[in-house]
This record gives sequence, C-alpha cells and structure tokens, in this order.
Amino acid sequence: MTENEAKQQAAALIERASIMMLGTVGPGGAPEIKAMMKIRNDAMHQFWFCSNTSARRTDALRSDTRACLYAYEFAADAGGITVCRGVMLSGDATLSWDDDLRRSFWQDFMKMYYPQGPLDPDFVVVQFTAKHGNYYEGLRNKNFSI
Repeated sequence: MTENEAKQQAAALIERASIMMLGTVGPGGAPEIKAMMKIRNDAMHQFWFCSNTSARRTDALRSDTRACLYAYEFAADAGGITVCRGVMLSGDATLSWDDDLRRSFWQDFMKMYYPQGPLDPDFVVVQFTAKHGNYYEGLRNKNFSI
C-alpha cells in the first residue's frame, strides 16, 4: 500500500465515522481515551468536537494539547471476509469558547447537555489539528503525513 493509497482509504473511513476516539495526556502523563461525536471535519486536517468545560478531557487539554484520534470499522471485503480498518491521527487539540464558533456547531439535541444553549458556560468546542497518521487494514499499515 502506498502512502497516497493509505491517505485515500483513511480519508474515506473518516468521512464515514460519526464517532471517533480522542486520546489525551491525563494526570501524571497517563494516556486517556474517550469516544467523541464528530461535529465537523476538514478532510483529515482539522476536526471539531463539543465537550463540557467541566469534563476531565477539558482539564487534560488545558495542561497538554498533545492528542490523537482513532476511527475504525469492521466490514466485509470483496470476498465476504470481515476486515478491520482503522486510522490513527496524531496532533494537537485546543479549546474554544468563541461565541460564533459555538453557535455554528449548535444542534438541538445538545440542549440535554447544555441547557443554557450554545452560549452555556459549560459548552466548549474542541478543535483537533492532525499532523501525522497511520492507516491499518487487514495485516497492513502505512504511516503518512498530513
């Protein structure tokens, strides 16, 4: 698999993924991971998620912006055999309480998490910027840069 093929497959998998795993550096340097609903992405370069200001993830990102994302799927190949595909992206994640940004990501279902609406002080946008990636399919994987 070439780097270009890996990027194409990774991009396609990311577009299909609605949930991604966000890994951060927790207290004492221990890695932590959490499933996050992808709100928007700009190809494989930037991703946006919503979180609570009071969440552990937010505290972790205030201390250390290093992060990774992982998306995966199990699907049948052309021969009907189930294959695991996955893409891991490493980079940095930052937090934003910008009112215009929070309004632009607001969806009605979020009211259950943020009762005061898009300007709820407990509503924060997490922006992940990818630097490097790795695509895995079957028993092959390939590193690539963003």
